[in-house]
Amino acid sequence: MVSKTVIVTFGIASILFPTAAMAIEYVVGDASGWTIEYDYHAWAENKVFLVGDKLVFNYAPLDHNVLEVNSTAFERCIVPPNKEKFSTGNDEIVLVSPGNKWYICGVSGHCAAGQKLAITVQDKNPPTPSSSVHAIPFSGIQVFLAAIVVVVTIKL
Repeated sequence: MVSKTVIVTFGIASILFPTAAMAIEYVVGDASGWTIEYDYHAWAENKVFLVGDKLVFNYAPLDHNVLEVNSTAFERCIVPPNKEKFSTGNDEIVLVSPGNKWYICGVSGHCAAGQKLAITVQDKNPPTPSSSVHAIPFSGIQVFLAAIVVVVTIKL
């Protein structure tokens, strides 16, 4: 039987450190995947990308690839020489730092046909509010986890 101490310790850790378990995996283009003539700007428009989230590029590996590029290469659809290409057809890219990120397909003509993605990655920890409004100290998931810990602890 699991001891009360183990359950309480796990519960407290879950409440204090929820962001590790809350990273989101985004399949770029959803069911359409990584392909030409798709509006990736519209796909990304209402999403909030955070450090720790993951982009998954699904595509036919003989038909496409993925390159992370700078803004100039993105705008002009330039494939930088000697740039590492992701080419497995199921490429996973973890967003490790905040800022603007740009991705293109390096196959000739594909970037110009819309196979490119620009996103802004935000830090996991939002900036402290500068106004007199104070941030809510716990998210909904933290409150939910705390309630579960309390109920389980009481039943033990």
